[in-house]
Amino acid sequence: MRVVLQRASSARVLVEGRVSGELGRPGLVALVGITHDDTEQIARRMAEKTWSLRIFEGELSASDLAAPILVVSQFTLYANTRKGRRPSWSAAAPGAASEPLVAAYASTLTGLGAEVSSGVFGAHMQVELVNDGPVTIILDSADWGR
Repeated sequence: MRVVLQRASSARVLVEGRVSGELGRPGLVALVGITHDDTEQIARRMAEKTWSLRIFEGELSASDLAAPILVVSQFTLYANTRKGRRPSWSAAAPGAASEPLVAAYASTLTGLGAEVSSGVFGAHMQVELVNDGPVTIILDSADWGR
């Protein structure tokens, strides 16, 4: 599982011209990608890391600030660009496997106390955000040495 976290002063997701999710105040945008061997346990652990990571001013976490989190599924985080000019998406898990894990990530955040909004899984989305800092952190469960 890969999550790209961006500290944002504002953000929103539009689907067909309508807002599907937004940050009502400064918080985090979490772009979430799922690969084939990801599990609900990994999704929960990634959510806990997201909520507790000290990336706000003064070494504070989203949990310290009750910062909202905008969750956006993004299979393109698993693009393979080693060969040629066309990315391969074979490392990204299919929607039927990914959607419940993105939902588990979001629901774990909610269970931890986060105010969570989201994009629409599988939809063509327009993501608008103002990156604060800029601060962008990449979390990858492969780095945990399962």
